[in-house]
Amino acid sequence: MRSVRYGLLLAGLIGCGSAQAAEPLPFDPAHSRFGFEIRTRFGQRVEGEFPRFEGWITELPDGRHQVRLRMFAQYVEIPGKPRYTGWMRGEDFFDAARYPVVEFDSDPYLPGITATGGPVPGRLSIRGISRRETMFLGKPECDRPGYDCDLVSRGTVSRSLYGMDAWQMALSDRVIFVLRTRLKSAPKP
Repeated sequence: MRSVRYGLLLAGLIGCGSAQAAEPLPFDPAHSRFGFEIRTRFGQRVEGEFPRFEGWITELPDGRHQVRLRMFAQYVEIPGKPRYTGWMRGEDFFDAARYPVVEFDSDPYLPGITATGGPVPGRLSIRGISRRETMFLGKPECDRPGYDCDLVSRGTVSRSLYGMDAWQMALSDRVIFVLRTRLKSAPKP
């Protein structure tokens, strides 16, 4: 799938107000949630989360915005399932010992997309493999997305494209990301 849908980090596309180019707006780690889901071949849903991350949005000199997100794979968790957590951190999946960070850098985009939702392309890097991907942001449910409500993005990534092709008989190749993002503080008027 060339135009793979996934929400990894699109939730950070917060276009309300104006950001200072010199002062990126950081994501709020206390109120943002970055998770994923993978299904077993038997239909069981395995849900995971990235509890540690850093991300920010920057307004560029031309008025467009750009998102940068770093999720720390060494802390990835499958809540309540320590063995699954170990597998996700291990060599067959994120290989957190060798590749501790999952990164996404969006292309510059017009800030109005946060009011309408839609696709935003960028570069995703997992396990040292970097690919062009397109993310999809849902239409927000409030007037100040990222502050008064979450920006929610969803999408799907083929894990085998990033070298995570173990356990194909037991697990689907598709990983669905669900990301809910808030910013730390409102931009200055």
